[in-house]
Amino acid sequence: MLEHALKGNKKYWGWLLFLAIIILIGFYFYIKQFNYGLGITGMSRSVSWGLYIAQFTFIVGVAASAVMVVLPYYLHNYKEFSKVTILGEFLAIASVVMCIMFVTVDLGQPFRVANIFLHPTFHSLMFWDVLALSGYLVLNVIITRVTLGAEHKSIKPPKWIRPVIIISIPWAISIHTVTAFLISGLAGRPFWLTAIMAPRFLASAFSAGPALLVVFCLIVKRFTKFDPGNEALKKLGLIITYAMCVNVFFILMEFFTTFYSGIPGDVSHMQYLYFGIDGSTRLVPWMWTSALLVLISLTLLIIPKTRKNHKILFVTCLMVFVSIWLEKGLGLIITGFIPNPFGKVVQYWPTIPETFISVGIWAFGFFLITIFYKIALSVRKEIEI
Repeated sequence: MLEHALKGNKKYWGWLLFLAIIILIGFYFYIKQFNYGLGITGMSRSVSWGLYIAQFTFIVGVAASAVMVVLPYYLHNYKEFSKVTILGEFLAIASVVMCIMFVTVDLGQPFRVANIFLHPTFHSLMFWDVLALSGYLVLNVIITRVTLGAEHKSIKPPKWIRPVIIISIPWAISIHTVTAFLISGLAGRPFWLTAIMAPRFLASAFSAGPALLVVFCLIVKRFTKFDPGNEALKKLGLIITYAMCVNVFFILMEFFTTFYSGIPGDVSHMQYLYFGIDGSTRLVPWMWTSALLVLISLTLLIIPKTRKNHKILFVTCLMVFVSIWLEKGLGLIITGFIPNPFGKVVQYWPTIPETFISVGIWAFGFFLITIFYKIALSVRKEIEI
């Protein structure tokens, strides 16, 4: 089936070439980081997690969100998801690969990733997080390989693959839950020290992940003859709506608890994020942009007429994805370090090399998704013929 990835029109190869150039630029800056060290980034002693871990935290949710199409299709035999399930699983594979890459660049030296397994620290949540991600990657590779291979041969998948699929469902929940524990378990960081961090992560994941899947489905529908199905898009839109409502509810709970209690250590982080402290307002416009996008997108999702319109749904899902990326993939991690335990505000902003490395990893993820989707759609086309 891999031969399908080697066939395509000029737009297909042009897109891959564009992504390859971005990947190479990112790799160039990574070589500079490899030689110089993490001092090339905007991180410091006060802010030891930056854009890399922020992206990791966000993309783990995208990987976990595949369960929102896998569960209805395989467990409840929801046939309307038959065409989008494989796309969701391929999205999960690319997302996990990106997660591992972000952890690798954040550790500074790639051999340190091997040390996680060669010298495991069993009380370290990072060890369990990487282990969960690796297991989830293996499960999804097996599932997609077997199910797509069976579809290519026009036969039913073997019976042994169903237990593997069932195992992948709670495993998907676990990868984001462990990531939430990794953050909320740090007692010295009051901004993260909340019992609803894991549910909040899952709610945002089940919003952003399906939103990105809808965007990809509509793009594929626009440029190919593949039709994901109107009913599938309707259900995905409904899933995003409910998940976004829960996500917003959790954020409002955090606001109430923080400002009503008035505990200075808690208030200072939220104040820095949305209002700034002593003129330090670097993240403020980004967070209010996120809040505005949430308000607009949630309004459009709640109204059935706008949610069922594919053109409006496409823009709405983009707004959902960007709003959660700003809140979770930018603000959540960085603000946990600002102010520091001594109450000092140490500003952080990613440097040019740090940004290009991150963009390069994103480009690599899109490169994988493009190839995976090309294979899946080519197999479907052969079957229909």
